[in-house]
Amino acid sequence: MKNIKSIASKLYTTRIGFFLLAVILFWFKTYAMYKTKFSLGEKGLVQELLLFFNPLAFTLFIFAFALFAKGKKSYIILLILDFVLSTWLFSNIVYYREFSDFITVSIMKSFSSVSNNMGSSAFALMKPTDLLAYADVVVLVVLLAFKKIKLDKKPVKKRVTLSILALAVLIFTVNLSTAEADRPQLLSRTFDRNYIIKYLGLNVYVVYDGIKTEQTNLVKAKADSNDLNSVLDYVKSNQTSKNVEYYGKAQGKNVFVIHLESFQQFLIDYKVDGQEVTPTLNKFYHDSNTVSFDNFFHQVAQGKTSDAETMLETSLFGLPQGSAMVTAGTDNTFQAAPALLNQKGYTTAAFHGDVGTFWNRNNAYKSWGYDYFFDSSYYPSNESYELNYGLKDKIFLKESAQYIEQLPQPFYAKLITVTNHYPYPLDSQNASFPKTTTGDSTVDGYVQTAHYLDQAINEFLTYLKQTGLYDNSVIMMYGDHYGISSNHSDAIKQLLNKNDFTKYDDAMFQKVPFMIHAPGIKGGVNHTYGGEIDVLPTLLSLLGVDHSNNIFIGSDLLSEDHKQIVSFRNGDFVAKDFTKVGSKIFNTSTGEEILELTTEQQATIKAETKYVQIQLDTSDQVINGDLLRFYTLPDFKTVNKSDYSYVKSKAIKKLKSTKKGTSLLEKLGKSTVDEYKTDAPELNDTSDSSSSSTSTSANN
Repeated sequence: MKNIKSIASKLYTTRIGFFLLAVILFWFKTYAMYKTKFSLGEKGLVQELLLFFNPLAFTLFIFAFALFAKGKKSYIILLILDFVLSTWLFSNIVYYREFSDFITVSIMKSFSSVSNNMGSSAFALMKPTDLLAYADVVVLVVLLAFKKIKLDKKPVKKRVTLSILALAVLIFTVNLSTAEADRPQLLSRTFDRNYIIKYLGLNVYVVYDGIKTEQTNLVKAKADSNDLNSVLDYVKSNQTSKNVEYYGKAQGKNVFVIHLESFQQFLIDYKVDGQEVTPTLNKFYHDSNTVSFDNFFHQVAQGKTSDAETMLETSLFGLPQGSAMVTAGTDNTFQAAPALLNQKGYTTAAFHGDVGTFWNRNNAYKSWGYDYFFDSSYYPSNESYELNYGLKDKIFLKESAQYIEQLPQPFYAKLITVTNHYPYPLDSQNASFPKTTTGDSTVDGYVQTAHYLDQAINEFLTYLKQTGLYDNSVIMMYGDHYGISSNHSDAIKQLLNKNDFTKYDDAMFQKVPFMIHAPGIKGGVNHTYGGEIDVLPTLLSLLGVDHSNNIFIGSDLLSEDHKQIVSFRNGDFVAKDFTKVGSKIFNTSTGEEILELTTEQQATIKAETKYVQIQLDTSDQVINGDLLRFYTLPDFKTVNKSDYSYVKSKAIKKLKSTKKGTSLLEKLGKSTVDEYKTDAPELNDTSDSSSSSTSTSANN
């Protein structure tokens, strides 16, 4: 025993010994984090062993480079490498807790476009135990600081270091071969990121993702007009007929697109202690002139809100990694809703009470053809007015009225609310609804901010009715993505009064509201299965805008030919009869898992799976290859981004000088701003300064 202890003591006082200690500590720590911080779905002995061993090869390989340095410098380099990799692990732990996903290279590239307001959300996501991601770094530093490990200045022979690198490569090769045997075509096909991390490790994954990202960039460089052939084949084969009951029924009407942040379908008609969470939206949902869809799903990936906007404006999916608005929004060619409607005589405007650079909106909106983008620079600035990602909804919607009344009609106006955003905080003066009592601090505030949003919508709709805009507009509302992730399953079960929360339940939990209200149309709850990719064709059909030549991935939800298959970015889907989640198949109506498929069912699932993959691949081809630059759409003029400026002084001047006699302000001959009533305590407390700010902005 003494001999073993003596050998161990001599070993870790050498550079090689310190190196091995660092490798073992990092390896075991990473495995512990895999098991406690992520849900990777490992099953069986092979997957368990791969999960345990996969951190080893990369750790050996990277840490070995410290051995090329001499003396003290070698120790410092190793600690720096350990710290960097630990920070990467820590960041993914925090990110995964909210998004059930891992950070990609695209997300890292786009961080500057979304980081301005992420501080509070990121902090709220952290748990004290997350800091254990740095445990091995602390142990090594302490051992060195207290000289429990003495610095070994003897150089390590290069052949030893090269042997370690070779060993790392060998271990990785065995790891990869075993993974491929258990999961064929692991790297050649698109799998959930969980698979790659489960089999090969978090650090190998980021290298793989970086390579895939670079390959995507090369696709655009190599793309040409011939690549459109398969895209046009898809569009032609998925044409839908017009629904004569709805087609063109809202022609010439204004369009309001109201973005309900993080708003899920279960909130419609949901009550807490007998009190409706969203009475205004419930009434709007069931209005006789509102078509509401109760089987409508968000289809976002990592881009979250930006993915939802991309689908609604272009009928193209977001990308499997990162945000299409960030990676392609500045340079790609689009044939998006704002430009399509602008060339039909519409004024187009987007409203958002946050900085214009968030999700690269200031550039993407130009590519889409928005005449105006009213970002935070157009709104009064006051610390009490803001919460998380911009102006509180009541203030935002009220302050938007001054610009809405100046827009020449017909107009297309998108308003993005933000108060119902994770982590769902709300100050006491605005909190007028009780929290739920699941014990999950994230979930329990959700109904409170949703109720606040509902109150803000009520004030906005009241204004539209008083000014006559309500009866001359299509009002479309949608939830952009989930508000509560599946990581909060225990709380979700309490909210839904369920004993279990299966993969099927999670798929159904991705439903979000989609409502279209227009005067004179036949309303009701429509049970058609669809998603955000289908919104633009549906809206254009209502407006009587022919889109048979457009390259749209989705289709009109009101058409009898609409395929009721909702594709998710990871290849899963929900269809009228079957729901596919990973390798599991469920009966969509009952939620029961189908363990043995009939021959007919197998054929249906195979066909639907193929359709989903073609749909996703076709969309990716269009965006990654920037293929719309090669496509001439009849009667459409390609957007020239240099024609647009969202600088406040220029936009206000443009609004003032555009005299068509059709704006609400021109028609009434007076401002309607004072007709907008809100109980926002921040404005009521400072009514003089607020009204002064509004009046000045409206007349400059």
